[in-house]
Amino acid sequence: MTALSFSAITDRLARWKFPAGLDGVVGIASGGMVPAALVAQRLGLDLRMIALNYRDETNQPRFAAPRLLSTVPDLGTWRRVLLVDDVYVSGQSWHAARDLLPRGIEVLPFVLKGKTDFALIREVDGCVQWPWKT
Repeated sequence: MTALSFSAITDRLARWKFPAGLDGVVGIASGGMVPAALVAQRLGLDLRMIALNYRDETNQPRFAAPRLLSTVPDLGTWRRVLLVDDVYVSGQSWHAARDLLPRGIEVLPFVLKGKTDFALIREVDGCVQWPWKT
């Protein structure tokens, strides 16, 4: 497991080139709560959350597909949003959350860690220890 410091994460966020014209940030709870809050604060945007569960504490899938644990957030007049999670492993949680959001809204991805272009941290293999989790 690789430990990541809070300052290392926020320093990278400060340098990340986010897309222009975003109306808000939607975080995927529970793992994406802190990352989404950091991104929303960095961009000066409002934040909504959607709660899903797919993986257990050992990062193994516990269900065949992610399960919705909350209501789907009302995005009001938002037309372009950033959908944020902590990690992108299989993409199951991100795609499930996207499928629950209104079709007419442009949804752009962002995660803190994963082997994908929209991940802040791509070079770390395996699990990470986030500074906000004990």
